[in-house]
Amino acid sequence: MTDTRTVDRKATRSPTAPPVLGGIGLFTVLLGAALPLIDFFIVNVALPTIERDLSASEAVLELVIAGYGVSYAVLLVLGGRLGDMFGRRRLFLAGMAAFGLTSLACGLAPTAWTLVAARVAQGAAAAVMLPQVLATIQSATQGPRRARAMGLYGATAGLSMVAGQILGGVLIAANIAGTEWRSVFLVNVPVVLVGLVLAARAVPETRSQHPEPVDGPGTVLLAVSLLTLLVPLTEGRAAGWPLWTWPALAAFPFAAAAFYLVERRADRQGRTPLVPPSLFALTSLRRGLAMILPFSIGFSGFMFVIAVALQQGAGLGPVTAGLALAPMAVSFFVVSLCGARLVTRYGTRVVTVGGLVQAVGVALIVLAAQRSWPDLGVAELLPGAAVAGAGQALQLPIVFRVILSEVPPARAGVGSGVMITAQQSALALGVATLGSLFLALIPGMGMRDALVTTLLVQLAGIALTTLLSLRLPRTIN
Repeated sequence: MTDTRTVDRKATRSPTAPPVLGGIGLFTVLLGAALPLIDFFIVNVALPTIERDLSASEAVLELVIAGYGVSYAVLLVLGGRLGDMFGRRRLFLAGMAAFGLTSLACGLAPTAWTLVAARVAQGAAAAVMLPQVLATIQSATQGPRRARAMGLYGATAGLSMVAGQILGGVLIAANIAGTEWRSVFLVNVPVVLVGLVLAARAVPETRSQHPEPVDGPGTVLLAVSLLTLLVPLTEGRAAGWPLWTWPALAAFPFAAAAFYLVERRADRQGRTPLVPPSLFALTSLRRGLAMILPFSIGFSGFMFVIAVALQQGAGLGPVTAGLALAPMAVSFFVVSLCGARLVTRYGTRVVTVGGLVQAVGVALIVLAAQRSWPDLGVAELLPGAAVAGAGQALQLPIVFRVILSEVPPARAGVGSGVMITAQQSALALGVATLGSLFLALIPGMGMRDALVTTLLVQLAGIALTTLLSLRLPRTIN
């Protein structure tokens, strides 16, 4: 039997052999995929201790989340393009190193505004690292190996989003060396050091054969479009909807239209824009993205709302609040391992079934909140969380595969950047919309009814994703 390390070493060093992503290399890039997603959610359970320690206002606390998410979303497509140009392994290493340094800066931040600035930089580092993961998988795997790697990527992404809050609660309660909330950032540093060593040895170098220069106008217009949408939505409610939020929101459709026109013109002239409109001619990508948006909005909104409700409403500590979602993480992991076989046998209708299962799980959580409040803990949430996690596992990994199934390897960086930007923007929108709705309802309705109402809104979003899943291609190439 060939030693995996030998294969990985050959894949990395041989100048003539086609790039091959071996077992250790796949583990390494999946580690790189997990870190940014964990850090998006790990902060949710740390907000009360950050508020107390740094005397942070609610608006500044939302910036701790939003600053990371917005910079991450704005720069993802550019990160994918740079990987196509300069080498995905090189950008993966640079992004991971920067992620470790900015995590250290977050953990050592002396003030709330310093933490916000470090989080913005951390999001930018994540935007350099993460697009290289999917682009490397697309370029250095084939056939069943690619299907397996994409399935593991989807499982890693979903599990990371749930595990982030669980890990955050455990680290804060452990209070290692008196670090409290700082440990949720400092824990990244040793993980990054291990990842850098493994990546240098086991991740093959890939790049586009015909790289295009950076699309300056497209990059600026995409950034303006996302900023004018995400910043006012995430900050507006906490800041009391100041005057600047309304012109910003009004500017969004004009910035988005200008971005589309500039990109379409570049595409028609034979240049490669930042987001080629011709890429959306791929049915699988277009329909998969349409489904991933409401799914991610509902997912991140739920995670934020449940963290606030359990700690501030039900009076749970960070560990118990995090562990309340452990059944969701376990069921997601177990069911996601079966996803590839189920798709082979039943096609993408598995995704539709997943939507129905998730709806049942969220409905069970609604019933638990109505019946048990304020005594809402691990036991009361267990059935609903487990069922919802199983439903999510039948959707997210498979939709990731669908979106990238027809993207050619030469455009792997662009395709993965577009997909992750859509997902990340939706994650930020979920906190801004469902999170803001929940917090706005609390004064008039009370915590329990605000939670129930917000979860019912999420159920409507799940119904939409289930209907959209019917439009997915029946099989995955």
